[in-house]
Amino acid sequence: MGILDGIAQGFTVALDPVNILYVFVGVLIGTVIGVLPGLGPTATIALLLPLTYEIEPHTAVILLAGIYYGSMYGGTITSVLLRLPGEAASVVTTFDGYEMAKQGRAGPALGIAAIGSFVGGVLAVVGLAVLAPPLAALAVSFGPPEYVALTALGILLVTYLGTGSALKSLSMAALGLLLATVGQDPIAGTTRFTFGQVTLFDGFDFVAVAMGLFGVGEILHSLERTEKVQAVTQKIKHIWPSRKDVRESAGAIGRGSVLGFLIGVLPGGGGVVSSLASYALEKRRAKDPSRFGRGAIQGVAGPETANNASSTSAFIPLLTLGIPANVVLALIFGALLVQGITPGPQLIDQHPEIFWGVIASMFVGNLMLLVLNIPLVGVFVQILRVRAGVLAAFALLVTMAGVFSINNDVSDMWVVLAFGVLGWLMKKTGFEPGPLVLAFVLGPILERAFRQSMLISGGSLDVFVTRPISGGLFALMALIVVISILTARRRARVLHRHDTPTTDDELTPAEGDR
Repeated sequence: MGILDGIAQGFTVALDPVNILYVFVGVLIGTVIGVLPGLGPTATIALLLPLTYEIEPHTAVILLAGIYYGSMYGGTITSVLLRLPGEAASVVTTFDGYEMAKQGRAGPALGIAAIGSFVGGVLAVVGLAVLAPPLAALAVSFGPPEYVALTALGILLVTYLGTGSALKSLSMAALGLLLATVGQDPIAGTTRFTFGQVTLFDGFDFVAVAMGLFGVGEILHSLERTEKVQAVTQKIKHIWPSRKDVRESAGAIGRGSVLGFLIGVLPGGGGVVSSLASYALEKRRAKDPSRFGRGAIQGVAGPETANNASSTSAFIPLLTLGIPANVVLALIFGALLVQGITPGPQLIDQHPEIFWGVIASMFVGNLMLLVLNIPLVGVFVQILRVRAGVLAAFALLVTMAGVFSINNDVSDMWVVLAFGVLGWLMKKTGFEPGPLVLAFVLGPILERAFRQSMLISGGSLDVFVTRPISGGLFALMALIVVISILTARRRARVLHRHDTPTTDDELTPAEGDR
């Protein structure tokens, strides 16, 4: 099937009335949770996973994808109006967006963000449609050693490109791999780490783990927050940016689209990384860098375009290689696995309605977001008036009912609560749950591929370095580790140089006088 035929089939799926409804619901929910500070797409998708089992797989992915890229739009609103990022990737928007709002230019800031996000999302969808099929065709030739290298690279990049400490991220990834081994051995069929509990023979349920870490953990963490959000009293005018604003932002939008697309393809390169990279690029290219942080419209257009482009291109490794690029995609990956569908090279041939349907739905969803966000800004801001306690109680009720409905098993509810407390403790101590969940999802793939590779090679590890693709990927991993170590040492030397006083500095004024 050619690309044009695939896109035509995709629009047949996406324009089905039921799927249009789910696209709308997805982007609307995404916008709302993007507005609400701290909730984010990860926790929301984790909470909604049980609801997706009652609908068709392609419809479920369309819904979850809409929530993901819709949240990128919603996080912009509070970043500009309240200097309060509703989603992690929108932190960069507060730098110049809030300054524009203080200058009475909140409307153009929101307008150019919506336009940039639309352009970035659509261009990324085009790149996804063009690049994904040949990549999937290449991935058909991958064997177990290549999948070992790919999964290991994904876990490594997520830990090193994350926002927290690399050591803490690595420890969480190790814990995720350990949790993935609970249950039956994939080759021998024997049970491991079950401690005689029958409920653990099949391992920990992915949905229960995800809903606990991200859903209940985030709820408990949000209830501790004491900061108050001030209501916006100033009326927003002139949402559509002027020709001058569009002209000044055109280059930033174009560069943000390309940069966001490329970063989104990399495992771990989500919206936060792409928006920061775009902001740094625009500031470096500017004739007057001092304008950034004081209301430069390029500082809004570039990052907002980049984070939406990256959220779309992140579907490339998921749909073609079966490797989720970030935590949100890991949740969508798990949702497909539970429905008996394995994302990977065979997805285009075996389930074209999912592959092409999701791509076409992104065109429709980005258009809906453009129409929704500009006229309904005032309505979305009023959502902030809802008390956090009310939202938390409702979300917890939905979580427990949802996880019980999957297997009708009370033990799953205890797993949710246990991982919820673990997620809350991780938040308080600076550990990220993302690497844990990603390693938990990729762990079975990694173990099975590794065991198969050992059977193929007769127990020799040479199979990982003698094959060109796997050897190249492991060389890339080694390079990443070496660069990270050298960078850390250089940073430590610089900090030590600044902290070590000189001979003159060691003398106090009184000692110098004497």
